[in-house]
Amino acid sequence: MLRDFVLVALIGSVMPGAAIADAPLRIGLLFGFTGPIESMAPEVAASAELALREASSSGLFLDGRTIEPVRADSTCIDAALAVSAAERLVTSEGVAALIGADCSGVASAVVTQVAVPHGILSISPTATSPGLTELDDRGLFFRTAPSDARQGEVLAEVLRARGIETVAVTYTANDYGAGLASSFNASFTRLGGEVAIEMPHTDGMGDYSAEVGALAASGAEILLVAGYADQGGRAILQTALDLGAFDLFVLPDGMVADTILDEFGGAIEGAIGTLPGTSGAASEAFEAMLRDNGIDGQGPYRAEAYDAAAILVLAMEAARSTNGADVARALHSVANASGTPIGAGEIAEALRILRAGGQIDYVGASSVEFTSDGDASGTYREVIVTGDAFETIQTW
Repeated sequence: MLRDFVLVALIGSVMPGAAIADAPLRIGLLFGFTGPIESMAPEVAASAELALREASSSGLFLDGRTIEPVRADSTCIDAALAVSAAERLVTSEGVAALIGADCSGVASAVVTQVAVPHGILSISPTATSPGLTELDDRGLFFRTAPSDARQGEVLAEVLRARGIETVAVTYTANDYGAGLASSFNASFTRLGGEVAIEMPHTDGMGDYSAEVGALAASGAEILLVAGYADQGGRAILQTALDLGAFDLFVLPDGMVADTILDEFGGAIEGAIGTLPGTSGAASEAFEAMLRDNGIDGQGPYRAEAYDAAAILVLAMEAARSTNGADVARALHSVANASGTPIGAGEIAEALRILRAGGQIDYVGASSVEFTSDGDASGTYREVIVTGDAFETIQTW
């Protein structure tokens, strides 16, 4: 009887730890499933989940541990709600890391108010504000999306190469819009162009005719709309078309969305856009992989989301740990170090190499390379609207 009691006691003390080790590793996905990017968020999240599923189904991740993604809504614009959602993911859902948050303002709040205090690593595939580079993140924040400091330069170079001399700029009044507009203005002016007017707009307004009227009165050749495809940016575009205020538009990443094509189509034929990404055979193979898995849109950040998830789990494997600080140290080594190049769809092979003690150089779908600050160096695609598609012209 005593032996049975001792055996039961021992089992009771061992099994909880074993159950935890065998339980799926939970990873949070914090994106704006409602709000100004709600049409983009599902495919961005699905792309990240594709990489997590690839690692989980391989049976090679952390000695066969499976992965369970847990979604939460950042709203993209409400920092308080995003922080609440992130706190719930960490404390109630028990996630080991965060993919997101998405928009720059909420990403900053989540990092400083949730991720850092809990020692949780977060990696955003979509937050682009230049200000995030200076965030006091204790080395726990990374992003696979390049900073808008670079996108502003690319936009300026694209327009000057096309002979555009004067531009009217409207931007959503938040960290993303202000950062991108500032970068573009400085770069375009340096290259000899003129920003005839720069005007913020507030999302959620019912009427933008006054704003569009002021933009048109500037006499600029072209209108750059640094906004959101599901909010004020789309409404500005609609108003400009209704009033006949502009014939040509520039659409940065937040406006490069299927909903823009669906709503305006040929009415914005020739519109110029930029979004993070690469071109060529590797990019085409990644797009085919997405389509095979039911992810068939044309929006931005799907490659960056896949890569954020892939490099997160590979860093965990390299560190043999899910601790935030351990994983952060390993992220640079799996992305930047010399080793076997790893592309999209090759996560299982990368896990095999790491388990054998080898080194990898994760290139992925977006040519991942981290700066010392955890930013992605990144490349951009120049696209043009051709009816029902964003056609890639070149890569910058």
